[in-house]
Amino acid sequence: MAEASGLGPCELGGDFTFERKHGGQRSWTDDDGLGGSAFGDGHHRDRGDDDLLWAALEKLPTYRRLRTTLLEELEAGDQDQDQGSTKHVMDVSSLTRMERQRIIERAFATTDQDNETLVARLRERIQAVGVQIPRVEVRFQNLRVSADAYVGSRALPTLVNFVRNIIEGLLAASGVLASKKREIHILKDVSGVVKPGRTMLLLGPPGSGKSTLLRALAGKLDQSLKTTGAVTYNGHSLDEFEARRTSSYISQEDDHIGELTVRETLDFAARCQGVGFTIDLLMELLRREKRENIRPDPCIDAFMKLAAVEGARHSVRTNYVMKVLGLEICADTVVGSDMLRGVSGGQKKRVTTGEMIVGPKKTLFMDEISTGLDSSTTFQIVRCVRNFAHSLEGTVLMALLQPPPETFELFDDVLLLAEGHIVYLGPREHILDFFASLGFQLPPRKAIADFLQEVTSRKDQQQYWADETRPYSYVPVATIARAFKGYEVGKDLGLHLGSPFEKESGHPAALTKTKYGIPRWEMFKACTEREWLLIKRNRFLYSFRTAQVAFMAFVAGTLFLRTRIHPDSESDGNLYLATLFYALVHMMFNGFSEMAITVHRLPVFYKQRDNLFFPGWAFSLPSWLLRIPYSVIEGVIWSCIVYYMVGLDPQPQRFFRYMFLLVLMHQMALAMFRFIGAVGRNMIVANTFGSFGILIVFLLGGFVIDRTHIPGWWIWAYWLSPLSYAENALAVNEFGASRWDKSVHGDDGKLYVKILKPRGLFVESYWYWIGIAVLVGYIVLLQLLGTLALSYLNPLRKPQAVVSEESLREMADNDAEVRESPVAIEVLPVSNGGGGVTKKGMILPFQPLALTFQKVCYFVDVPAEMRAQGVTEDRLQLLRDVSGAFRPGVLTALVGVSGAGKTTLMDVLAGRKTGGYIQGDVRVSGFPKLQKTFARISGYVEQTDIHSPQVTVYESLVYSAWLRLPAEVDAATRYSFVEKVMELVELGNLRNALLGLPGTSGLSTEQRKRLTIAVELVANPSIIFLDEPTSGLDARAAAIVMRTVRNTVDTGRTVVCTIHQPSIDIFESFDELLLMTRGGRAIYVGPLGLHSKTMVDYFQSIPGVPPLREGYNPATWMLEVTSPSAELRLGQAFADIFQNSMQYQDNEKLIESLSSPAPGSKDLEFPTKYSLDFWSQCRACLWKQHLTYWRNPYYNVVRLFFTLVCALIFGSIFWGVGRHRETQQDVFNAMGVLFAAVVFLGVNNASSVQPVVSVERTVFYRERAAGMYSPLPYAFAQGAIELPYIFVQTLLYGVVTYGMVQFELSLVKFLWYLFFMFVTLAYFTLYGMMAVGLTPSQQLASVVSSAFYSLWNLFSGFFIPKRRIPGWWLWFYYLNPVSWTIYGLTVSQLGDVEDEIGVGDGLETMSVKEFLERYFGFEEGFVGVCAMVILGFMLLFWLVFAFSIKFINFQRR
Repeated sequence: MAEASGLGPCELGGDFTFERKHGGQRSWTDDDGLGGSAFGDGHHRDRGDDDLLWAALEKLPTYRRLRTTLLEELEAGDQDQDQGSTKHVMDVSSLTRMERQRIIERAFATTDQDNETLVARLRERIQAVGVQIPRVEVRFQNLRVSADAYVGSRALPTLVNFVRNIIEGLLAASGVLASKKREIHILKDVSGVVKPGRTMLLLGPPGSGKSTLLRALAGKLDQSLKTTGAVTYNGHSLDEFEARRTSSYISQEDDHIGELTVRETLDFAARCQGVGFTIDLLMELLRREKRENIRPDPCIDAFMKLAAVEGARHSVRTNYVMKVLGLEICADTVVGSDMLRGVSGGQKKRVTTGEMIVGPKKTLFMDEISTGLDSSTTFQIVRCVRNFAHSLEGTVLMALLQPPPETFELFDDVLLLAEGHIVYLGPREHILDFFASLGFQLPPRKAIADFLQEVTSRKDQQQYWADETRPYSYVPVATIARAFKGYEVGKDLGLHLGSPFEKESGHPAALTKTKYGIPRWEMFKACTEREWLLIKRNRFLYSFRTAQVAFMAFVAGTLFLRTRIHPDSESDGNLYLATLFYALVHMMFNGFSEMAITVHRLPVFYKQRDNLFFPGWAFSLPSWLLRIPYSVIEGVIWSCIVYYMVGLDPQPQRFFRYMFLLVLMHQMALAMFRFIGAVGRNMIVANTFGSFGILIVFLLGGFVIDRTHIPGWWIWAYWLSPLSYAENALAVNEFGASRWDKSVHGDDGKLYVKILKPRGLFVESYWYWIGIAVLVGYIVLLQLLGTLALSYLNPLRKPQAVVSEESLREMADNDAEVRESPVAIEVLPVSNGGGGVTKKGMILPFQPLALTFQKVCYFVDVPAEMRAQGVTEDRLQLLRDVSGAFRPGVLTALVGVSGAGKTTLMDVLAGRKTGGYIQGDVRVSGFPKLQKTFARISGYVEQTDIHSPQVTVYESLVYSAWLRLPAEVDAATRYSFVEKVMELVELGNLRNALLGLPGTSGLSTEQRKRLTIAVELVANPSIIFLDEPTSGLDARAAAIVMRTVRNTVDTGRTVVCTIHQPSIDIFESFDELLLMTRGGRAIYVGPLGLHSKTMVDYFQSIPGVPPLREGYNPATWMLEVTSPSAELRLGQAFADIFQNSMQYQDNEKLIESLSSPAPGSKDLEFPTKYSLDFWSQCRACLWKQHLTYWRNPYYNVVRLFFTLVCALIFGSIFWGVGRHRETQQDVFNAMGVLFAAVVFLGVNNASSVQPVVSVERTVFYRERAAGMYSPLPYAFAQGAIELPYIFVQTLLYGVVTYGMVQFELSLVKFLWYLFFMFVTLAYFTLYGMMAVGLTPSQQLASVVSSAFYSLWNLFSGFFIPKRRIPGWWLWFYYLNPVSWTIYGLTVSQLGDVEDEIGVGDGLETMSVKEFLERYFGFEEGFVGVCAMVILGFMLLFWLVFAFSIKFINFQRR
């Protein structure tokens, strides 16, 4: 759109020579022969200095001319260009941000959010030299799309279904068994055309196939879908050009990098998409103007040349798009994420739109871009898109859910889709006539778009029947679609599609043939600069990791202090070897968090990759290169602290070799974990793969089990492990020094040989260089594999729609009835009238309550970004003296443009703010509001639909009712009430549907929204807050929701709704209105009146306010006449006008009357803080957690599979190790299997549970704010549900490994083995939960956890025995849960063994029991103590997790 709006080839034109260059065969001259100047006389031959400047400009080299323009020096904000003023030569590539903004303001020539003047002036310039604007006509014929999916209960991802589906899939693929999947038809033989120069509105209820159609036309349909039919652009099939660069698909999903600002996000998108053919075409435009002696408008010339600057960090197209979308107010605010406060939901949706239209594309497929936007903003955006399409021949198909009448009228054509059929496709003005021919009529004061979406619904159709000559019968969608083909518009469409498009008539610049918009070097530069910016924005994370390395280096250095170990014995040599190995292990583990960062970035990467912003290598290469300095810093810090502190060989060359190898090891680890993240694509799967990677590399690195003891069937893995080469390289670097080249005990053997040989390490010096070469090879190989994974793998996705058996049967029945019915209207008589849910009351008693608030103000600390721009205030005020009253039985609308403070006021009144400063008086029925009691009687429907993804609709409602209804409500009444609410919100056919994650699986947006409302309704609240309850819903779903809300109000409850885009009938269903403007001020508080008369009369009484036009939506009119630009025209603020009005005085009197308690009334009081007692809360939470875990196969099945594979790997690597008792190395190997199992299974459990807890924590914040339960029962349930799965995990591992490793066959020892493994896995899992509870994000939890994993490993007693740990660190050994586990496991299996083993050189022998006591300090009688201690750690981690979620809230509101 940006290119077509004067920003690229679409509007600049070219000549015959240029067209030949790009494969064309005809002239660019307009068919209508327009060739004269479109500019006034002032643009021709200016005299004097201007003539000299223009002449000089025309003599410049072509490249300079493209970047040089003449522009008058005007003061900021001056919109009038004096023709006599002096012009200055300006280089457009070096303008400042303010200068670019000033050019935008001049080009728009208005302060309004309207590009009409700009695009008209662009068209004038183009046509003045006879250039034809490229056009794209998109056709689709006989398009069928279907999917194979499990239906009903088989679609639930339980552990049983997951395994069953895998087995059935394998059998079906081999032809042994027929697939149990059912075919679901999404689009059913649809045909149509989207014409250039016109805007088409796509309407249809959710599930009708709108997104599928848009994706199919944009060439972005999921490859797993079965598709037939043809889609063509100007007669060319999608494989003849790059459809993804010719058209833009604007998705419903708002995937952005939260740390970037709005401007940075759009600048990056503009830079990556390039400028298309702008430069070549602009050259031709300048040539023609020079030939015809035409001087263009200087402002338009500057604007177009600015837009043609390729590779610019900051683009004028960004300024243009922000102006069109109304994003200038938040340009320098971070976009934000779930845990990072940023722009509002509506602004984020506009960023999603801007990211796609800022590039050089003229064909736009826009999928529900108005979600979260107010009707005025939606109108302005659609108007700008229409101006672009009309003036610059754009092709636009836009899906909207609830377009108000004034927005509907902006469109030229309408495509109505229902149940996969095209019901109508043609001019907007004929659509009502078509339905009138079928017997349906639009009622008065009904929005046309609402009528069109409801007239195809079985439940709503009857109310529109107007043919009195015949009785009403339900008309199926397929019948209406067939009737359309026989209608005049349908026949014209068929004739048009029957006439093939002449490919030769299409403009060659219209379809893009190149895959990417900018050269490779520019892509690399853009991605590198963004990566560097993200590193700076995440400097706390990287600083923390660096500080962690320094801390761990200090710990390791003081643990292996040179004063305590000396290069004169084998035992000390083993400790030196341990320090070398630990350095490598730490560097490897320190790269683990890179996997979480990679997976976190993948959704945005996939979106940008699939839109051809850049290929996979442009993303992975900067990530790699910019981490090299970081690896160097870590290597230098570790080496400088540890090397001389431990007392490694002091020769400088060996120090630098040591440091270089650590840097390479860190780089190898980063590359490996990036690769694993790119392949796993899901945090749980990636964690599992990551653990497998570490397991193989670590186990077969030559330290846990030496090379000579590795079984023959695993020795190949030793040679593939980079850790084995790195260890050998460090070993020969240290032990190749002269100080180790000596004999001990008077024999001829060299000391370094006696240390290295028993470990299976090589002693030749060239193994250092082999290690270097292998690590470099692995870095390159893993980087290459990671790039390939990023380039070719697609995101893991599940189908969005949830189809029940009943729905599938209903669709099949409808199609069957249509096939059997030869006439259009004779099917399925329906008896219910009014087409909706009948008005019903609620069956549980409640106490009606009023809410008053007076002079409410809200402040937040000024963000750092604003301080950097010179703001000196300490606080930013978001609400200013807002007063009002919400009464029982009165439905109040809270309305205002985006950013006015609607949600902020709602959060303040509901007590949902977690930060900021609140002032003012808030009362409930005259008594001061107390949050602990207010939460019991209020419900809050949030704008974002946050639910546990693994439960069904019915279970979610039962859970909410169980915890929030009073304890005296019996189960039968509770279930009956849930059914009542489901009926009210029409969720009956979705009762067994899984909720899933937004945008990826489960319920659609509107289904999720209705569930959010139902979850609050089942709590039977007296006061209900609803934040954008109709946002993201189609007209029918919005009507259902508002009928539910109205029914709720009519029972005497107090209900307040914020609302963005109300239709006329939805807006007028409200009783009162609180209208806010930017700055958080109220400009109207009072009754709405019949047909909004009271509100309209108030504003029309203000001089200068234009009257409401007939049929216009009063909500849209109200926002338009009170906009900031309207205030500028009036010269006064509407908030000031309101404070001096009678309406304000009436509102104050109402507040005063309700601010005193009624005689005999009592303040809210409950015997307990929560509805249920502690144990009942535990039962309810445990019930939901059971369902969540049972239906999370990606967590539990993968975890159990990982455990089984680990058991087989450990058992096969350490085969028979448990029975070998000849040397001390045999004891070390036996301890190695125990140590490795604890570390790897434990770390995997801790890492895997973190994303699960992170997702559930967001749900927990909502449920805790609603007063559903205390944090302690939630924590109890979260921990308790893990235990049975950990028990199964322990059995799998214990049974397999105990026999394969061949420990002593003793029932007592076997039970001790299982006990220690069970408790260890449990405390690791609880530690993972605790880390999430104590940190604001999963990424930081991963980094913090890795630090403790390193410490636990170091002080486990395996690397350095307890007896050799310095006294100043011995305390940490006792505070280390892993050390107690290793102690307990070792003593329980070997503590009573009296077999003699050789110690040292084999000259001394002692029993295994004695060796454990002397070398490790392990005593047999301490098994029970070890058991009690690790049980204590398990309890401690659970308590810390419980109290962290109780007292720490990282959600910022």
